[in-house]
Amino acid sequence: MGSLRKGLGRTRQSFFGRIAQAFGSTEITEETWDDVEALLIQADVGVPTTLKIIDNMKSRVRREGITRQPQLIEALKDELRGLLKEPTPLNLSGRKLSVMLIAGVNGSGKTTSIGKIAYRMRLNNRKVLVAAGDTFRAAAIEQLQMWGERAQVPVIAGRPNSDPAAVVYDAVNAATARGVEVLIVDTAGRLHSNTNLMSELIKVRDVLRRVVPDAPHEALLVLDGTTGQNALTQAKKFQEAIDITGVVVTKLDSSAKGGMLFAIQQELGLPIHYIGIGEAMHDLVFFNPAAFVDSLFENGDEE
Repeated sequence: MGSLRKGLGRTRQSFFGRIAQAFGSTEITEETWDDVEALLIQADVGVPTTLKIIDNMKSRVRREGITRQPQLIEALKDELRGLLKEPTPLNLSGRKLSVMLIAGVNGSGKTTSIGKIAYRMRLNNRKVLVAAGDTFRAAAIEQLQMWGERAQVPVIAGRPNSDPAAVVYDAVNAATARGVEVLIVDTAGRLHSNTNLMSELIKVRDVLRRVVPDAPHEALLVLDGTTGQNALTQAKKFQEAIDITGVVVTKLDSSAKGGMLFAIQQELGLPIHYIGIGEAMHDLVFFNPAAFVDSLFENGDEE
């Protein structure tokens, strides 16, 4: 877990590591709780979730007579772990062809995440195909093809500005003909506030539903970990449009605001399946709540 600890270094140093200092005084006062509250909010845990944590911590301290810093930190880690759920296994087995739809705004790390997910699946002996459904930017198609080569996974693409739904339809036919187990469908990076592009995303989803029973079997939203609370607004709009089933959080190694994962689960109720903690191919990892919480604190996740 050393890579996870390293990847979360900015969040730990900026906020969660300083919580130990706030708890370091000989007496816990209202000022202590105010300091911890401020640090949690600055880490993008979110105001409602932060207030819930502080209330629970105060009750526990009174109930258990906790006074020592190590006990306080362990109690806080327990509270944080309780906010995160173990993600259920991805629904990508038990049928001839399973489809994963990937959505997100421009710059979220969506294309990179697709390449890394495809790579993980290939290493697990799954036969994978990627559909380049982002046809609005030639660079997006080229980038996805590059990641396909790196992951050694084939990519079905059309011409720039061609109909994304037609590309997806062709990809389904190709996947069926080749005996592919998992089809990963890229979609155009779009602002959640762009009505036309959101309608295009719904159209792609509807095409999948017509040609593959119950597809998409997973609809994952890629969120940029550096965007903080704005990611919640994005997620709510995408969830309304295409029934998002889970989340991928990228760029946590570039952010001091890893607390947003707690807000995502508390306010959206969506499972977090993968987190990005670096640029290398293996730096998109399955989300492990306990390991994540441990890595936010100075004494966590030591090798």
